[in-house]
Amino acid sequence: MPTRLPLVIRRCHRCASGRFRASGRFRVNANHKLIDVWLLALCTGCGDTTKLTVLERATVRSVRPEILDRLHDNDAGLTAELLLDPLVWRRNRIALDWDGAWRLDTGGPDQPDGEAIEVAVRFTAPIPVRPVRLIAEGFGFTRAEVAGLIAEGSLVSAVRLSGRLSGDFTFTLKR
Repeated sequence: MPTRLPLVIRRCHRCASGRFRASGRFRVNANHKLIDVWLLALCTGCGDTTKLTVLERATVRSVRPEILDRLHDNDAGLTAELLLDPLVWRRNRIALDWDGAWRLDTGGPDQPDGEAIEVAVRFTAPIPVRPVRLIAEGFGFTRAEVAGLIAEGSLVSAVRLSGRLSGDFTFTLKR
């Protein structure tokens, strides 16, 4: 589950810090029938502001009125939606830092030893995590122990557990 918005990885021109946090505020500038929209982000080092382009020279009529209202109201939900949009990432040449931005909610009782456990992992937001790290945190193992379980066949899944995933998956742990 997400705990906060991810940090934006971008170099600060003022202090050379590499991280910005989204302020949740938008700057909207209209010039006749054209509109520009930026999401404002603050440097974690010095507090300097940078603008992440959301819309550039778009016609006002092409933007839905409810989106315009959300922009003018500095809607936090819209901020989260835009930070997860790959188009915004490419347009601004940014990446996201998810460290500390999510938590693991196991929500169930522990199973006794000796039984196979079928686990379904559901993401409430498309947060990229390494399944090995997620499994290690959830079961109290080290990542090396999880890698050993995968190698010996005690931990199996239909998806590759060694890379990054941001979608739902299941795995079986045989103890």
